[in-house]
Amino acid sequence: MTCGADAARHSELSEVPPSLGPMTATLGIEPVTETVPGPAPDDAQAPRRPSLSPSRAADFKTCPLLYRFRTIDRLPERKSLAAVRGTLVHSVLERLYDLPAAQRTVEAAQDLLAPAWAELREEPGVADLFAVAQDDGAETDANAPESVDAWLASAGKLVDKYFTLEDPTRIQPDGREELVEVTLPDGLLLRGFVDRLDVAPSGALRVVDYKTGAVPREAFEGKALFQMKFYALVLWRTRGVVAAQLKLLYLKDGDALTYAPDEEELVRFERTLQAIWAAIERAVATGDFRPNKTRLCDWCDHQALCPAWGGTPPPFPAEAAAAAGWQTVLPVVETD
Repeated sequence: MTCGADAARHSELSEVPPSLGPMTATLGIEPVTETVPGPAPDDAQAPRRPSLSPSRAADFKTCPLLYRFRTIDRLPERKSLAAVRGTLVHSVLERLYDLPAAQRTVEAAQDLLAPAWAELREEPGVADLFAVAQDDGAETDANAPESVDAWLASAGKLVDKYFTLEDPTRIQPDGREELVEVTLPDGLLLRGFVDRLDVAPSGALRVVDYKTGAVPREAFEGKALFQMKFYALVLWRTRGVVAAQLKLLYLKDGDALTYAPDEEELVRFERTLQAIWAAIERAVATGDFRPNKTRLCDWCDHQALCPAWGGTPPPFPAEAAAAAGWQTVLPVVETD
């Protein structure tokens, strides 16, 4: 499944040596000799300032009130089996590339499940998901919790499926779970974590994101690619080269979605993010975050606090927002 293919960039990709594997998705952004500078040693003590990530931008587009609950109020949310399974599979695939290339086999990946799970289950709320588990899993009742064994087996199937999409023995990642960030000229800070970056000798860069869900229907491809365009924009602004390709690997279906943006598209996308951010800043300054009732509300943990469902949100935490660097008062605009 390929969209927006660019003939010139595909020509460049055809020159990628076998050591990087079949480069179905490559982002030509950085000369091989360059590296992304890490945070300054005193950044940990620096005041946190508001930033925009792909997930938070998507939250605001979906429902401004959801954005507020997650980003401003920081209300707790329940973990889900699906989300934790995704975290587990991501951890296994990240660790897989710690192994020498020749040892990156299906069997080795399966062996990584147990230690990754041992660490993950220690996180708050994870073990509680299996507190009342069925002995035989959730085959007979979709709403029943799975047994740990059945759940781990489902994660193992996703790991196996990865090997039908790529040959990890032919890939040497340049970065994994890598923070990418840039401050735009207007002051907007963009931040996100990329699952994997692969750099070719030519400097072409492949950006890969693992998805444990199903491939989206064609009508929702744009929404799926929003995150990848975000990464492409950040990398373009920091490294100066437009993406060759972006790649989403859907492990449930064993399929991939690839995309090749161009510079004009990234400029338009940057304007989109700036418009989203302007709307967020105004909502913070006024405390006015409107709910947007959609089918996605069925999966929201905050219905009891949502006016669209008869609830009442807590008072807007203006002091906490200001302490976090938000401007909580609208600027005065002088007019003639």
